[in-house]
Amino acid sequence: MTEQIIDTTTVKLSQDNLPISAYLAQPQAPGSYPGVVVLQEIFGVNVHIREVTERIAQQGYIAIAPALFQRQAPDFETGYTPEDIEIGREYAWKQTQASELLSDIQSAIDYLKTLPQVKPDSFGCIGFCFGGHVAYLAATLPDITATASFYGAGITTRTPGGGAPTITLTPDIKGSIYTFFGMEDASIPGEQVDQIAAELEKYQISHRVFRYDGANHGFFCDHRASYNPKAAADAWEQVKQLFGSVLGA
Repeated sequence: MTEQIIDTTTVKLSQDNLPISAYLAQPQAPGSYPGVVVLQEIFGVNVHIREVTERIAQQGYIAIAPALFQRQAPDFETGYTPEDIEIGREYAWKQTQASELLSDIQSAIDYLKTLPQVKPDSFGCIGFCFGGHVAYLAATLPDITATASFYGAGITTRTPGGGAPTITLTPDIKGSIYTFFGMEDASIPGEQVDQIAAELEKYQISHRVFRYDGANHGFFCDHRASYNPKAAADAWEQVKQLFGSVLGA
């Protein structure tokens, strides 16, 4: 399809009396478009996440990326140094709560519902790294019918804020979910990928699990040393197929 010309802006979502920043990208052309929530890595809504949001909008969606660390660090955005990684991990795993993350994502969906050009009942999400884990959580929201989860570490072992691992929520996934993993990713051992696949199969969730040989954590991000062009290109085609078939752009 011909890529859409898009507009971008930053908006504020109202949540628990806290204004949450969100990056919004949408086609300029009049029409009715599905909505997609983009979920950040531990590095905030940085240039990579903004670029992904724009790419999705260019495919005929209205895409929004809420700042998942707004409670901890308003408008946080950083790079990929070891120091940046430590700060991001601190916010992601020690200071966020699954319930708050889900509430913030729902606020992003509710915001999209106020836009007249957004199709009703046609919402998906995509997340990377920490956002890949959060996407697995978001797949349990009733509004989400298509989820793309990229290298979400810890799905089988923990959940943001503590409690039962996120994988225990697998039966609550109502729509379709595609998961993407690099087989050289030390943070997600192959047996954990197998466990996720087994749970999705056990509960008869509409799903596909993609394993990329030779790919490491962050393989989709062309701002990182771990970028793998071949794996990234294939994964992008799979994402387009998922959203196109389920959301119908």
